[in-house]
Amino acid sequence: MLGIIFASKKTNLVTRLMIIMGFQITNTMIFSELVLELQQQLKTNLPQIRFMLKKSPAMAYARIVEIGKEVGKNYNIKLIVNFPKEGRIDEFDMYGKRDLSLIIDYERKRFPINREIIKEKAKEILGNIQVQDAYMYENKEGVRVFSDNWKIDILPHSVHIWTEFDENVTKFCDWLMENAYEMKRKI
Repeated sequence: MLGIIFASKKTNLVTRLMIIMGFQITNTMIFSELVLELQQQLKTNLPQIRFMLKKSPAMAYARIVEIGKEVGKNYNIKLIVNFPKEGRIDEFDMYGKRDLSLIIDYERKRFPINREIIKEKAKEILGNIQVQDAYMYENKEGVRVFSDNWKIDILPHSVHIWTEFDENVTKFCDWLMENAYEMKRKI
């Protein structure tokens, strides 16, 4: 089956890379696929970004944001690459590997599953972390998952990941995309 997927002209570069790198291809890996595609696009555009950074950091940031939005469109997501701390824009090897916002649907105020399920899954996958209800006002709901050094804000309409995407964070975000946002990969 992998040979058929890999050989197909319709199989995108990201899926091919995932196969080569040994990722298990399932319908639950939309976050992994999105992040891998973002990283590839940022790497391809890195010479231009570095040149722009020397001339105008604001122009370079605008280009990075534009690349994120272009990648996000492929998944019907508004994807925003964030640089929350000064100097992070100069850490080229970390582009697309931390600090992302994914806006799925601005109109959603409730999760399709109970918040407690999200909290339990976060503890199961991420281990020794804290979870709490967040943004609970105007009939909205949310969950914050955090440790001393990072956090993930999970809202019905978006997820904001303020940490590096290690294996567990990626696995949790893949689970969120399928279960809390009901999104499936496109093959």
